[in-house]
Amino acid sequence: MDFIDLKSQYLASRELINARIQTVLDHGQYIMGPEVAELEGRLAAYTGARHCVTVSSGTEALVISLMALGIKPGDEVITTPFSFIATAEAIVLLGAVPVFVDVEAGTCNLDHRLLEARITPRTRAIIPVSLYGQPADMDEINAIAERHGLAVIEDAAQSFGATYRGRKSCNLSTIGCTSFFPSKPLGCYGDGGAIFTSDDGLASAMREIRVHGQSRRYVHTRIGVGGRMDTLQCAVVLAKLERFEWEIEQRQRAAACYDDLLASMSGEMLEPVGCRPDRSSVYAQYTILVPQRERLQEALHAAGVPTAVHYPVPIDRQPAYAHWASPGGCPVAASLAHEVLSLPMGPYLDRPNAYRVVEALGQGLAQLQTSNAAA
Repeated sequence: MDFIDLKSQYLASRELINARIQTVLDHGQYIMGPEVAELEGRLAAYTGARHCVTVSSGTEALVISLMALGIKPGDEVITTPFSFIATAEAIVLLGAVPVFVDVEAGTCNLDHRLLEARITPRTRAIIPVSLYGQPADMDEINAIAERHGLAVIEDAAQSFGATYRGRKSCNLSTIGCTSFFPSKPLGCYGDGGAIFTSDDGLASAMREIRVHGQSRRYVHTRIGVGGRMDTLQCAVVLAKLERFEWEIEQRQRAAACYDDLLASMSGEMLEPVGCRPDRSSVYAQYTILVPQRERLQEALHAAGVPTAVHYPVPIDRQPAYAHWASPGGCPVAASLAHEVLSLPMGPYLDRPNAYRVVEALGQGLAQLQTSNAAA
């Protein structure tokens, strides 16, 4: 069993993917070829945002967004400690200060109730993360940001395709950023990402920044980076878009199957990360909270079931970032880091394999309980 079955996904779309790649090989425009503009138009239409700017990675999407906003050394940017390191890394790379706000236990997303207390005169932006595929409480976060004149960047690296109160992730705030890393719900075959905004000025700045701050050939009007997404990777995403809605439905079906099977395990000490009723998740990961995680992982591994932990150490406890930790820390994130466990997930996970995972999970928990009782 694969944790993420990319091989089956490729086989299902092989002819279209190969044809798209061959077209690029035939025209030879490997940088900023026609597929780049085509993909940007398709993705903008999909989200409802006015602009889409493809970039070289999800991390670069965050960096370019912060640069377009004019974030400078010493500025503060509020974010969550419970995410991949890139969220805070983008802030620090520009000399800005990450300010960590704790998360909710039920969703693992930023707790908007704690947000306003961390805003200072130096705060310039907020980066909530739509973790595991489910958008954060974006309306509440946007309202707080508006009161204080702040920009909001949704880090939607894991949630492209999800909805929030009838709107698409990546079009829920000033800026939305996503990743096309191969394991993401919509992935390419290397690195890639995209930025979304309906602000014309920001979009223009982002397009210049991604090509070394160039407004036209050899005219550099701002500081920039080499942040373009390769034409070949855009071609792969265009091919995968054809089945994307079906794949989202299958991810949600697989998650519902897990939900049903886990609910039948009455009395077991585990809890899925919940999805709020006013939004949907694309289940980049299906994550549960479990006791004695390492021992349970060993039992699942012995049964041939792969697992992953996203994330075992919160960002504010990472050696390179610990000096930015808030005085009281982020206790919910710290607790979750010891309990989260992600199970195999993807559009090609069928019910028999989901049952196999849950059966192994139940057996592992039973072994733990027997061991604990004997101790």
